[in-house]
Amino acid sequence: MFDIAVILINYNSSQLSIDCIKSIYEKTSNGINFQVIITDNCSEIEDFENLKSFCDNSNLPHLTLLVNSANTGFGGGNMYGFNQANAKYLAFVNNDTLFLNDCLAILKKQLDINNSIGIAGAQAYKEGNKFLISLDHFASPTREILGRGFLELINPKKYPKRKKKYNAPIQVNFIPGSFMFLKTKDFIDAGGFDKQIFLYYEETDLCLRLANINKYAYLIPEAEFIHYHGASTEKSLAIKKELKISLLYVMRKHYGNFGYQSVRLFLLFKYGLSSLIKAKNRPLFSLIWRGAPMSESLQYKQN
Repeated sequence: MFDIAVILINYNSSQLSIDCIKSIYEKTSNGINFQVIITDNCSEIEDFENLKSFCDNSNLPHLTLLVNSANTGFGGGNMYGFNQANAKYLAFVNNDTLFLNDCLAILKKQLDINNSIGIAGAQAYKEGNKFLISLDHFASPTREILGRGFLELINPKKYPKRKKKYNAPIQVNFIPGSFMFLKTKDFIDAGGFDKQIFLYYEETDLCLRLANINKYAYLIPEAEFIHYHGASTEKSLAIKKELKISLLYVMRKHYGNFGYQSVRLFLLFKYGLSSLIKAKNRPLFSLIWRGAPMSESLQYKQN
């Protein structure tokens, strides 16, 4: 059994994956016994062949490339990789990231000494080592309607400031999905990723379920990495729709019909007004009017 299984997804972004993998092997100390598992989420053939050529010729130990028969999204792709893992700890890492230091050893040490940590995240930076927000508050009716600033104002202990740089580990609501480190047992006990969610809000959903079993999210700022934020996901109307579909799914799942309808009505008001001025928002208003059904998710449009 390995100490850590690092799992990442490639989808038509092989050069990002290659650079990410190189940084993992370069920055991880010799004392950590780890494997790296890549799920190719049904990329175009040229992109897949580029990644396969690297894996075949790199001579990096314990590097495995899996081929998914369809694009199953973030949760599905990571679960596909997880099913091949054999490790005490798991690190789910976006392929548009680069390790800046020995992240795996630092995060493992924190989980070893603090049993209340259910999931840990590292401090992210943009290119040029510019600070990037690395914690967030749970998606909830209050957050969506009144905003993050309101939560931080009324209860700063429960909702620590997102735009602050921390120097010591701090408990937070959840950490971004670009880098998630946790024990395999806790991941299994929480139920893994919900494969109904194709893209976005997977980390919120997972951290909520971990908190339900008294396992909490922590930011560990000593561990540092670069995140080319959004580099692996092309912005489009379809992606904006997916955001709303996932958000409202999480609202219904964790806050019931009242929470779901509260956020839905707020979004109808928001996009209804903006649609009068911005025609590009009308498809979003129409989607929310129909209840943002899961049947319109991108997961049902994959070959």
